[in-house]
Amino acid sequence: MNVESGSLHHRVVIVGGGSAGITVAAALLKRQPDLDVAIVDPAEYHYYQPAFTLVGGGTYDLARTRRPLRQVLPRGATWLQAAVAAFQPDDDAVRLEDGRLLHYDALVVAVGIKLDWGRVEGLAEALGTRGVCSNYSPDSVAYTWECLQAFRGGNAIFTQPPPPLKCAGAPQKIAYLAADHLRRQSLKAQSTLKFYSGGGALFSVPDFVPPLERVAQDHGVEVILSHDLVAVDAERQVATFATTGADGESRRVEQPFDLLHVTPHQCAPDVVRESPLADAAGWVEVDKATTQHVRYPNVFSLGDASSLPTSKTAAAVRKQAPVTVDNLLAWLAERPLLARYDGYTSCPLVTAYGKVMIAEFIYDGVVTPTLPLDPFKASRFYWVVKKHLLPSFYWNTMLKGRAPDIAHRPLKRAS
Repeated sequence: MNVESGSLHHRVVIVGGGSAGITVAAALLKRQPDLDVAIVDPAEYHYYQPAFTLVGGGTYDLARTRRPLRQVLPRGATWLQAAVAAFQPDDDAVRLEDGRLLHYDALVVAVGIKLDWGRVEGLAEALGTRGVCSNYSPDSVAYTWECLQAFRGGNAIFTQPPPPLKCAGAPQKIAYLAADHLRRQSLKAQSTLKFYSGGGALFSVPDFVPPLERVAQDHGVEVILSHDLVAVDAERQVATFATTGADGESRRVEQPFDLLHVTPHQCAPDVVRESPLADAAGWVEVDKATTQHVRYPNVFSLGDASSLPTSKTAAAVRKQAPVTVDNLLAWLAERPLLARYDGYTSCPLVTAYGKVMIAEFIYDGVVTPTLPLDPFKASRFYWVVKKHLLPSFYWNTMLKGRAPDIAHRPLKRAS
C-alpha cells in the first residue's frame, strides 16, 4: 500500500465474495498459486442461497446455509472487507467506500443482484409481520415456515415480479411446498392458493411451461399472469397488483391475504448501474461467450451482475467460472481468449416434498439434460440431489475452485 496516496494494487481484483467471486478466485489460485488475487466484499457471512426454498418449507436448517466468509475464501487470496463506492475502469481502479483507490491489472465483477424491497409500496415495513414473508433473504426466510405452520386456512398468495430475478423458479417452488404442506395438514379444502406473476409465462423456457402448469393444477394453485405486485397493506392484509385490461387500460387489483410470500423486484446494483461498465439495462456489459467486457478488455464479469443472457443461478456460475478463469489468464498472458460459455444454467424445481424437476438449458432455451432422465418429470432422485448432494458439492467442490466437466447435451426428441 502507498500510504501517501492511500492506494492499493493487486494483479487481479475480484469484487464480490458470493458464489461467482469465490469460485473464480479459488480456481485462479489453483491454476497459479502465486497469483496476486484480492477479493473485495464487506460481508461477514456467505450463504448457500439455493437452500432457502427448503428452509422456508421447513425441511432445511438455516444455520446450515451460513458460514463465515473468512472460512470459505480461498487460501492465498487477500480479503479487503470493504464496499466498492465506484468503478473507474478508465483508470484500472475501483474506489472503496473508505476512500482508498484499488488498482488492478485485471478486474472480475461479481457483485450479484440488488433486491429492491422498496419497489413495492409498504413491503419493507410489512415484511416479517402479519403473514408477509419471503425466501429471498436470510433475515426473512425462517418466517416463511412460521407462517406456513400458523396458517389454518384462507388466502395464500405467492408473487413473482417481471424479470430479471435470480433463481426464477424459486417463487413458484414455495407455492408448491405450501400446497403440499396444507394437504398433509388437511387444510387444502379451506385454503385458496394463488400464484401471481408479473411476467407473461410460468417459466422462461417454453418446454417447461406445460409440465409446470400441470403441477400447479394438481396442487390447486391458480396461476395469474401479467399481474405485478405494487403495494402491500399489512394492517388490512391486502396486496395490490398492477395489470393491463383487455381494453389496454392499466388497472389495479386488490387481493386480501392471510399469507403473502413475496419475491422482491430485482435489478443491477447501483454501483454497477451508475458505472461506465454498465449496458443500457444496468448490467456489466460482457461478451456472452467469453465473459470479457465489450469495451474494457481487462474486465470480466459473471453471475447475477453480468449481462449474460441466461437465468441467474448458481448452476450458471458453475459453468461460467471456468470460462472466465481460462480467458482471464489468457488475457494476462497475452494469448487469445478461446474458452466459450454456451449459456448453460439449471433450476431444480421443487414440486412437492420429496419431488424435484430439474430444468437445464442453454442459450435460446435449448433443453440440455445432464442425466438420461425425463427432464419434464419430477423425481425422488432429484430431491436427494437438491437437498443432500448439491450443498456438499457447492461447499466442497465448486467453492474450492474444482471444476469437473459434467456434460450436458441437447435433448433428443422422438421423431
